[in-house]
Amino acid sequence: MVAPAGLDAVAAFAQGSPVGVAVFDTRLRYVYVNPALEAFNGLSVAAHLGRTVQEVLPQLDVRDHVMRLVLRDGKPRTSMTQGQSWGVSRHEERYWQAAYHRLEQDGAPVGVLCVLVEMSEVKNEERDLERARRHLTLLSTAAVNIGTTLDMDTTCQELARFVVPALADFAAVEVFPPDIGHTVRQAPPGVLRMRRAGFAAAPAYQDGAAVFSNTGEYIDYAEDATVSRCLAAGEPVVMDLGEGSEFGRADAGADLIAAYRASGLRTALVVPLAARGVSLGALSLVRSKESRPFDDEDVLVAKELAGRAATDLDHARRYAREHTIARELQASLLSEPRGAHPHVEVATRYLPADRGAVVGGDWFDVVPLHDGRHLKAMGDVMGHGVEAAVAMSHYRSLLRLLAGEDLPPHRILEQLDAMVQRSGLDRAATCLLAVVDRYAGMCEVASAGHLPPVFIDPGTNRSRVVPVKPGPPLGMGFGGYRTDAVPCGPGTVLFMYTDGLVERRGEDIDVSVRRLSTLTMPESGDLEDLLDEAIDRFGEGADDDIAVLASRIREDVGIGRWTSDSARTRRPFRPTGPKLVDGPRPAAGPRVIGG
Repeated sequence: MVAPAGLDAVAAFAQGSPVGVAVFDTRLRYVYVNPALEAFNGLSVAAHLGRTVQEVLPQLDVRDHVMRLVLRDGKPRTSMTQGQSWGVSRHEERYWQAAYHRLEQDGAPVGVLCVLVEMSEVKNEERDLERARRHLTLLSTAAVNIGTTLDMDTTCQELARFVVPALADFAAVEVFPPDIGHTVRQAPPGVLRMRRAGFAAAPAYQDGAAVFSNTGEYIDYAEDATVSRCLAAGEPVVMDLGEGSEFGRADAGADLIAAYRASGLRTALVVPLAARGVSLGALSLVRSKESRPFDDEDVLVAKELAGRAATDLDHARRYAREHTIARELQASLLSEPRGAHPHVEVATRYLPADRGAVVGGDWFDVVPLHDGRHLKAMGDVMGHGVEAAVAMSHYRSLLRLLAGEDLPPHRILEQLDAMVQRSGLDRAATCLLAVVDRYAGMCEVASAGHLPPVFIDPGTNRSRVVPVKPGPPLGMGFGGYRTDAVPCGPGTVLFMYTDGLVERRGEDIDVSVRRLSTLTMPESGDLEDLLDEAIDRFGEGADDDIAVLASRIREDVGIGRWTSDSARTRRPFRPTGPKLVDGPRPAAGPRVIGG
């Protein structure tokens, strides 16, 4: 017990001090409290005396072990104490810096003197500054981590993963169903239908997250649900998820509500995602009972983050919309070519590039001509997007118009080039034309900047890549095309393609094309199987759309059967001098017949 004389000296010093002063006996019980500490703790002196700190202030993080050390060795010590007292304070968490000194009488310890200075203001400012620093760092790195692609679902998933666990224990990103492309069933009146496009959970909640991590599914919300109210008002909404809250009456089905509560989730913050005046969806942030509730600063940070992410989502949405329109337009225009004739087999294939790639202007066509001949075309409009698909339709329509005039391929290209120039169409295109005469056993080929054709003769194990001299692309107005004649008897396969099949970054295009000389007919002899094999072997890693066309004259059709009219104008097949094009055996090469 501290001697009265010692207490009187302490009281004389501490009575008017603004800092808290307490004296403890050797059993760490209060024996003196000054008025300042009385105010700090919110209890009278009488409520302190004879009791320990734990008994007086159960919500305080007591460092009584520090006082025991001071009693034992007499060395003064300091420590930081935090928690709550009974005194009135505007701080949710209070902090005190304590200094401890041993009191002695005749050299023996009789108690501990404690001097307390409240540091709540400083510590909370430091905490707030640290939170602000983290939030600024979060916002500054958002641009690097969100919107790395133009795929909307990927962007939503990036947003959900970015905010967990920095802002929430769970996060979900929900968007409105697309207005084009995939058709979504109509929601009942008064129901908001959203698609969950992104979801993330903190590591501690991964096991229980599977119940409501239903990414890709549609969720219906009542008119007074939190998400519905947030989107209607265009402002963030903070929601209590605990028992007895309105969450259970409005937001979702019983299973989803039970899953949230089983995971210990108690508060939610829903923020609208909107850009350029268009509402795109909502970001929902959820915290468990182990985390502090959302405050005004959290709302501001989430709102700023949602605004930045919404810009990326809007870019992805606009791209997806244009991409879908272009795909549908291209699909409608790139219909199966008209059958040339029962004696001609034709197989075509169009393979879009990866989902993230912009639609191209690849196209093909087969047009029947007089005297059993047929025109095959393979083209590629430069550029991408809806404009390229529309330009492709113009080229295809003009070609079909010119094909009916029975012109050689180089003359068709010349007139097509001139017509495109006059039309003002500003999209150049490459094009390869081939007119096959089954009676003459000849194929007349002309190229406007396109890659050379490939011929596969019956019974051979190599292909002929025929080096047709290309003229300039269409739409340039330069002209200068020529027609080459290439032997093409019954059973010979003509293979045409766009550059997406062979062109690869960092590789010379001539090297890429030469690989096609290894293309052979599959054992089935089927043209569809040939296209499958070509795409499997050469199309891997393509950065662009791929269009391929294979055709041949049936071998059971004799080349000597033609009408008297065709006999006067078409010569029978006579192979010309051999010309080797990347193959082990002689093969007939092209012969110029016009230009």
